[in-house]
Amino acid sequence: MAKTLCIILAALFFVLNGLAARAAADKNVVIVELSGEIDRGQAALVLRGLELAKEKNAAAFILQMDTFGGLVESATNIRDKIIESAIPTVCYVKNRAWSAGALIALAHGRIVMAPGGSIGAAEPIPATEKTIAAVKAEFAATAKQTGRDPQIAQAMVDKTLGYKEYAQKGQILALTDYQAVKEGLADFVAQDRAQLLQLLKLEDCAIEVVSKSWRETFVSIIETPAAKSALLSIIIFAIIAEVKTAGLGVGAAVAAFGALLLFGGGFVVGISGWLEPLLFLLGIVLLIIEAFIPGFGVFGISGIIAVAASFFLILGGNQNALVWLAVSITAAIILFLLLLRRLPSSTLWNRVILKNTSSRENGFSAGPNYENYLGREGVSVTQLHPGGAAAIGGEKFDVLTQGEFIGAGERIVVTKTEGSKLFVKKA
Repeated sequence: MAKTLCIILAALFFVLNGLAARAAADKNVVIVELSGEIDRGQAALVLRGLELAKEKNAAAFILQMDTFGGLVESATNIRDKIIESAIPTVCYVKNRAWSAGALIALAHGRIVMAPGGSIGAAEPIPATEKTIAAVKAEFAATAKQTGRDPQIAQAMVDKTLGYKEYAQKGQILALTDYQAVKEGLADFVAQDRAQLLQLLKLEDCAIEVVSKSWRETFVSIIETPAAKSALLSIIIFAIIAEVKTAGLGVGAAVAAFGALLLFGGGFVVGISGWLEPLLFLLGIVLLIIEAFIPGFGVFGISGIIAVAASFFLILGGNQNALVWLAVSITAAIILFLLLLRRLPSSTLWNRVILKNTSSRENGFSAGPNYENYLGREGVSVTQLHPGGAAAIGGEKFDVLTQGEFIGAGERIVVTKTEGSKLFVKKA
């Protein structure tokens, strides 16, 4: 009886162990490799990886990071989604997690360092009091929420704080792999990904690596400040050209396509906001209204302000945005002036511009020429106060005085002509 019971227990143990091993093998680990500058394309990649991990109910989400930093806006988007994730998250700092990368790393449940890796050096640019205060608060709140020392996180942003022997006051804090582990910022050091999975007890899980798609690559290219500035130049140039060519439609089409690339890149990967494109569309609508209500000015000025605000925000909404905006406007004006020198001799310009002149030699006349009457005398037919009629050389004309009163039947002389107007005074 005892022998039979032992056999049953042993069989049950092997069955349960096999089922557990199979369950572990069926589990997934989603890995995203983030390298290079953090931008909207990188943010979209990480968010897609998190969504995949959620769909598969993954055992863990691992972000392998090697970055010098990047856009704070994109980093905070990633940070928020990682903290909200119900899937266990691990940041594997392959080489470095500096600046915005440090914020993303702090958002993970666990941080693992590769040998020779480093984390920190997150002083914002420009290092104004306002930006330092905002970024420092973001770092401190993130560290506290994930159970790490907020003082370490703050010292990575504000060099006036310093931290122990690692950074004197006046120095930005950055920790090496062993320093981060010693101070409790990181959990341990892993030689490579295989050791990382082994130490996390995830070596039996199915690995799914999420790579950049063409959409995220496109957004990364189109979202660089230089690319945005170039698109802005094209849009501004196209709008000026459209006005100059009196609404041919080519400039409007080019401007619309440029705006689609500029404002639509983020929508391709689902991370863009509505404020910038709505401001741009509002500005265009106001400018169109101004075109049908000339001379009033309110709609035109409001439209220009709305368009400029949308450009400023899409460039980042900071001091650098003003510089890039100035560069874009200058480049657009230079491009337009260069084009103007070639337009008169171009085939396209010859097709859309009327070159025939309505000259007297061709039988055209804009109106009577009164210059021949200058200095000639006549008689006022009616009172002139200041306008009235006068007879000059046997013909009757409407004439004006320059303020004086002249009675009917008085001698007058023509003193000035302006187009079809005759000015007279007493002879």
